[in-house]
Amino acid sequence: MSDNAATIERFYSAFQKLDYAGMNACYSEDIVFSDPVFGLLRGNEVRCMWEMLCKNATDFSLQFSNIELLDEEYGTCSWIASYTFSKTGRKVVNRIKAYMKLKDGIIIEHSDAFRLSTWIGQALGWKGVLFGWTGFMKKAVQKNARRNLQRFMEKKLPGQTPATQF
Repeated sequence: MSDNAATIERFYSAFQKLDYAGMNACYSEDIVFSDPVFGLLRGNEVRCMWEMLCKNATDFSLQFSNIELLDEEYGTCSWIASYTFSKTGRKVVNRIKAYMKLKDGIIIEHSDAFRLSTWIGQALGWKGVLFGWTGFMKKAVQKNARRNLQRFMEKKLPGQTPATQF
């Protein structure tokens, strides 16, 4: 197994255990991350996002498969996260495709792709099913996620959270 494939495996094995420190150890100091919920995050924002999600996870399980190296610096992986969404108590099964850029066995860019409207429908129930496809609902979910991350970071890193990024 190559260094890059081993790094991806290490990241998701740590995630299965909700070991955010192990996950974050796979990232470069200036990691860039994006997904449909949080949008674009950098550095400590990424590390704090994983810590927040891991600490708040309920009924969590994760499966990963299909680690594929596209070339010497890009890799992909499929993963499925199952958990209870804390705000509504609803079960979510999120099917995700990860795209990563790696250098010297460290993840320097990470992007997760999934259908946000499907996630909203599962997490929010009938309102999410009816309105999850709308730009208004998607923006509300994104704004709430960013606000929660900002609050988490303000508690963890007082005075270090650039409010203008949220």
